[in-house]
Amino acid sequence: MIATVIPSLVLASGEATGGAFSVVEHRLAPGGAGSPPPHRHKQLCDAFYILEGTLTLRIGDRLVSAGAGAFACFSPGVVHSFANHSNKEVRVLNINAPGGWDRVLRALATASLAETVTSQEVGEISSNFDMEVIAE
Repeated sequence: MIATVIPSLVLASGEATGGAFSVVEHRLAPGGAGSPPPHRHKQLCDAFYILEGTLTLRIGDRLVSAGAGAFACFSPGVVHSFANHSNKEVRVLNINAPGGWDRVLRALATASLAETVTSQEVGEISSNFDMEVIAE
C-alpha cells in the first residue's frame, strides 16, 4: 500500500505552545487518499473536530461517520485511523496533546518530496514521534 501525505496547515505548533498541544488543519480529498494506517500512541491524545464534510473514523474495529461539528478524542493506547470515504472534501482540525505532532507531518512531507512513501515508511518515520502503526 502506498501512502500519500495529507495536505495540512499547522495552526499551532508544539513549539509555539510550549509543548502543551498542537493544532493542524487537514484537508482530505474524496476517496480515502492520504489516510494514515491504523495506529496508536503511547502518550499522545489525538482529537478531531470536523469542520466540513463527513470523516470516517476507525476506532478499533468499528467505523463511525462524523459530520461537521462532531468531535472525537482518542486516548493513548486506542487504535484509530481516519479517512474521507465521501465524494466531497473534508476539513478537520487535529488537536494533539502534548504538542509536537506537527513534527511528524513535516518529516513525512519531507520524505514524500523525494519519493512515494509506503505505509511501512510512514510507520518507520512516525515511530519517532509516538505513533505505532498496527499491522493488519
